[in-house]
Amino acid sequence: MEKNSTVLTKNFILLLAITCGVVVANLYYAQPIGTQIATTFNVSIGKIGIVTMLTQLGYAIGLLFIVPLGDVLNKRQLIITMSGLSSLSLLAAFLAPGFKIFITCSFLIGLLSVVPQIIIPYGAVLAGTQKRGQVVGTLLSGLLIGILLSRTFSGIVASFLPWRSIYLIATVFILILTLFLFFKMPQDTTNNSSLSYLNSIKSIPSLIKNQSILRESSISGFFMFGTFSLFWATLIFYISSPVYHWGTFEAGLLAILGLVGAFAAPIVGRLSDSYSEKKIVLMGVFMQTSAFILLHFWAQHLVVLILAIILVDVGNQFGQVANQTRVQNLGEKVSNRNNTVFMFSYFIGGAFGSFMGTTMWDQIGWTGVTLTALAFQACLLFFHFIIFHKEK
Repeated sequence: MEKNSTVLTKNFILLLAITCGVVVANLYYAQPIGTQIATTFNVSIGKIGIVTMLTQLGYAIGLLFIVPLGDVLNKRQLIITMSGLSSLSLLAAFLAPGFKIFITCSFLIGLLSVVPQIIIPYGAVLAGTQKRGQVVGTLLSGLLIGILLSRTFSGIVASFLPWRSIYLIATVFILILTLFLFFKMPQDTTNNSSLSYLNSIKSIPSLIKNQSILRESSISGFFMFGTFSLFWATLIFYISSPVYHWGTFEAGLLAILGLVGAFAAPIVGRLSDSYSEKKIVLMGVFMQTSAFILLHFWAQHLVVLILAIILVDVGNQFGQVANQTRVQNLGEKVSNRNNTVFMFSYFIGGAFGSFMGTTMWDQIGWTGVTLTALAFQACLLFFHFIIFHKEK
């Protein structure tokens, strides 16, 4: 580990964090431009929820079947290969002639954009136990910045250029990034060559069964990211309604507010190196719950909307950094598979949240959205205080 630790310089951590941000951004370009996509393909707003859902579902499946390769294959080659393939999926989305092909490409974008979830366990192992929370927090900070700026980038670009150009620009970004990785990423010596891919997949159920912390973190992640995704999947519809009469440009600007959560990630990482991650998760739950109470009653006031955005994003970041640090502390040899379980549950929650959010908006409106989010938080508190109460 000492030898590997010398590789983990500040510049290399920065490269890994940028990689996490640039690749994960692929998943969220469609959210602020949902109304434009619906117009282009002549489909209803409700069907646009399928785009986000399939993208996150593809990501979850990639987590389940591709990320475990990080415990088997050379991580350097795997990261570079997956980055290159993700650029092809973006190019296909840019060229998609119809809605069915576009949503198929959206699924592939999710499936092939799992690079950050190979990088995070890789960086966590190189960091060692003493700096693991700090390094994971930095990588997750890059991840969240990518998530949030993807919406800003998408919303602003779509207000000046055709929305398809977003996917072409993203293709170029990923290709440039892949070249940087090829020349800058050191050779990997951390893969477990004694483990076969099939055995790594077969071992996942036993990891879930034998690690209660993994189960708790995964359920927590499901509901917290489900709440987060529910909000961002429906915000464009709410601000486009007669309440605000805004569009993609304003949606992109609002996404910048979520950067507060990204900047909080390294701080949360340091806290998780010294304090109970379970308490940090609970802080995040209270932030998200408070946000949706505010949104339910006073979302028509801009100050309240801004405060709620910050609380939703910072709360989600508290939960993710603390939960993912707990998962990575369970063991280096199973780090990728444990991360697979956690992030699979995390993004299934995101896909479910996005679907429920757009469905509730279509059927009931903003009241349905906020009450669904509060129901997510109630379920999370039930698991936290009752099901996993004895967990220490």
